[in-house]
Amino acid sequence: MESREIVLIEGDGVGKEISSSMTKVVDEAVKAAYKGKRRLSFIKAEAGVVSLEKYGATLTDDVLSLIKKHKVAIKGPLMTPVGRGIRSVNVELRQKLDLFVCQRPVEYFEGVPSPIKRPENVNMVVFRENTEDIYAGIEWSAGSDGAKKVIEFLKRDMGVDKIRFPETSAIGIKPVSEEGSKRLIKAAIDFAIKEHRRNVTFVHKGNIMKFTEGGFLNWGNELSKEKYGAYERDGRLYIPRTGESDLEIKSCIADAFLQNIILKSEEYDVIATLNLNGDYISDALSALVGGIGIAPGANINTSTGVAVFEATHGTAPDIAGKGIVNPLSIILSAAMMLDYIGYGEAATLIKSAVRTVLKNGFVTKDLYDTMLKNSQKGVLLSTEEFTETLISNLV
Repeated sequence: MESREIVLIEGDGVGKEISSSMTKVVDEAVKAAYKGKRRLSFIKAEAGVVSLEKYGATLTDDVLSLIKKHKVAIKGPLMTPVGRGIRSVNVELRQKLDLFVCQRPVEYFEGVPSPIKRPENVNMVVFRENTEDIYAGIEWSAGSDGAKKVIEFLKRDMGVDKIRFPETSAIGIKPVSEEGSKRLIKAAIDFAIKEHRRNVTFVHKGNIMKFTEGGFLNWGNELSKEKYGAYERDGRLYIPRTGESDLEIKSCIADAFLQNIILKSEEYDVIATLNLNGDYISDALSALVGGIGIAPGANINTSTGVAVFEATHGTAPDIAGKGIVNPLSIILSAAMMLDYIGYGEAATLIKSAVRTVLKNGFVTKDLYDTMLKNSQKGVLLSTEEFTETLISNLV
């Protein structure tokens, strides 16, 4: 029997409930797909509030070492205590493991309520840079000695005269590097080629920020030409492919893109973008197909192979323990994980079961409430009932 171990961080709030649902679905999918020839087991690790209370840290070196050893982990949502000077565990995981790709697939499942007329046209995969930009941002609060020093330096030595209210301005700096941009963009292009996608769009704000956001765009175009042999045709950039149409490399300014995903979502396929843009874009796209409650995600280092798959929503402490949380975000992330480790048949079973269940209107409270508002018919299930319904459709 082939066996694979995965690190599981259940998370805070609703984390335990959705993690339990996910492991049950994954176990049954692996059994159904491989008839006992393959087995997946989960090694539990602690992070977040539970780890803080036990070990005095929200993320320990032992957990990081465990993830590095096993290469792949999946986690529920983790809470960052407010007002205690504690950094985000999610950000810390991404930076300490150098998980520079945040991969967020967004697709529509029939039966899910949507605020747009043609949600079936939304089928994109977002590659968001995960270690630079605001994730590596440096800030000084308004009126602080640091802010005063930086403002004085900018005025005196750099000739900056754009700071309109220097006495009351906070100052922030965001680093965007050529290396960081190109490795993210390479991951997006490689994915698009492997998965036979139509185009890759660089989303940026380079019309305003010429050297950070604009640098991201320019480095992406350079990489397309130098590594992939991209050529120009009719003012557009294409990467040549054999046996299929060439891969189009596009670009779009971030604010226009947020409009376009509503007006003409069918024109976009794979998205490569910086950290802050990607944050907005991922959640906006998720809203078009049912919300982040059903949005999967992964954080990956394509060089080391280390990957952490995750529920993309928050800890939702207000509904924790009530048996009403939607477990689909982490379940669909688990399907991504199964594909990643070569258990694609099990991943396909899960995705097929999700499609069947949602098409027939079986949903948890979040989607059911939206259905009622949209005058849609649905069947309200608890988290446990929804999980069992999914499992019964793993065929």
